[in-house]
Formats: sequence, structure tokens, C-alpha cells
Amino acid sequence: MFPFDRSNGAASGSLLSARPRWGEKIIEKVIFANGMLAIIVLLGVLFILLRQGIPALVETPIHKFLFGTAWYPVSDPPTFGILPFFVATMWVTVVSTVLAVPIGVGAAIFLAEIAPRKVADAVKPIVELLSGFPSVVMGFIGLVLLSPWIQNTLGLNTGLTGITAGIMLAMMSLPIIVSVSEDALRAVPEDFRQAAYGLGSTRWEVIWHVCVPSALSGISAAVMLGVGRAIGETMTVLMVAGGALALPELPVDPMMPMTAAIASGIGNAVQGGPQYHALFAIGLILFLLTLFVNLIAARVLERQKRKFTAG
Repeated sequence: MFPFDRSNGAASGSLLSARPRWGEKIIEKVIFANGMLAIIVLLGVLFILLRQGIPALVETPIHKFLFGTAWYPVSDPPTFGILPFFVATMWVTVVSTVLAVPIGVGAAIFLAEIAPRKVADAVKPIVELLSGFPSVVMGFIGLVLLSPWIQNTLGLNTGLTGITAGIMLAMMSLPIIVSVSEDALRAVPEDFRQAAYGLGSTRWEVIWHVCVPSALSGISAAVMLGVGRAIGETMTVLMVAGGALALPELPVDPMMPMTAAIASGIGNAVQGGPQYHALFAIGLILFLLTLFVNLIAARVLERQKRKFTAG
């Protein structure tokens, strides 16, 4: 055994602490660069939307643009009113959210808290595989299978309606909601569950009062991703929503959401023309709508965190 020299040990310790950790510094720089890149891209998209969309709001009074019900880009002068598109987007999003959120969160709770681990490990990859389906394929499935069934079941003139698009968007949102919510529930420490069981709680009480509040952040993120998928989806709603320009009164009416309006009109719009600017203005409104929903969700989530922490 060699005698331990405290002075040499202290010196070597100070050298180790003073030695630059290049790996950590590089990782920190990469993370910072990625964060800045995301902010720059977001600001760039906003700048393009503002640059191309603001002229439409100048040429057409903003109240007529937002609340007008007529969309005639080839008339003289052209008329741009996006209220039918906005209402259609709301109908499709509401139908999708009402269907996807309870089913998705319930499936995540089942996989994370009730199903045997082998069953959950076998089912989750299948659920995640659904998220890889191209939107055009989902639209084709809705066009061929779901649309005739909706038409015959509800006795409608056509099955290409908002409810058809909402059901297909719910199917497309489910994998995201299930996967992210299940990961959030599995991240809840096991000590929380055991402490609740030790106090005499039932399995349902543990799930509802312990696991779900603890995983609320992840579940909220999953719901927001699902809602964002519903708001921003294009091909599916373009194929199965019906494409009607009239103001929809019920979800069973044919309709054209904002994304479908952009996709169907951009090919015929003259670059720099009135219709071109109007379509970019619709994109700007979609951007602000998504931002508003995220801000509301963040506010609600913060209040729930404070409530859970105080409890």
C-alpha cells in the first residue's frame, strides 16, 4: 500500500475540476443552437405570413374578411370572406377532439395502469404504427369506406361531410395521444402508487387521483398535439369534408376547412395577386389560432400544477 498524499490528491482534484469538459460544452452548444434555430424558423414563418397576408387584410376590410360568407376570387372586384372556412375548421376540430381525447387517454390509462406489461408492449407499437399512415391514405379510406357508411347510416345526400373528416382526424390523432399519454403515466414514480394503496385507495382512486394528476403535463401535451394535428391536417379533410363553400350549420353538412381552402386554391392563385394574399392571410389566422390554443393550454396547465402542488 502506498501512502496517500493529501496535497497531491487535492492538487489532482483541482486539476480535474479545472479541466474543460469539452463533451458537455459541445452538447450545451448544440442544444442552444437547436433552440435558437427553432425560434428563428418560427419567426421566419411568421414574417412570411405577415408579409404575404397583410395585403389581403388591407385590400379587404378585416371585418368583411373574417366574418364574410362569400368567397369569389374571380369576381370583379374579388370577394374574400373566410367565415365558412373558419366554422368548418371548428366543426372538424371539435368532432375530432371529442372522439379522440377520451378514447386516447382511456387507452393510455389501460395500457399503462391496467393491462399486463406483455400486452402493453405488444399493443403500443401497433398503435404507434398508425401514426405513420400517410394522410392521403387515410383520406382514401374515409372516401371509400367511411363516407358511404355515414351516408347510409344518417340518411344524408352525401357522406362527404364534416363529421366524416372529424372521425378520420380522430383516428389520425389517436396514436399521438395514446403514445405520449402512456409515456407520461409510466413516468409517474411507483412510490406514489404504493403510498396511495397503503392508505387504502382502490385502483381506480389511485389512477384518477394520483396517476392522472401527476401525469397531467404529459397528457395535456398529448391532447395539444392531437388538436394541432386536427387543425393543421390538409389532405384528409380535402378529400372527405365535401369542399362546400357554404356556411356549415351542422357537422353533417359538407364543408371546407381552412387548410383545404388553401390547398385547393393555391394552385389557381396568381402569385402576388389578391387570391394569393388572401390564402396567406388564412394561413396567418391558422398560425395565430394554433398559438392561441397553445397559450390557453399552457395557462390551464400552470393552474393545474399549482393546484396539484398545493394539494
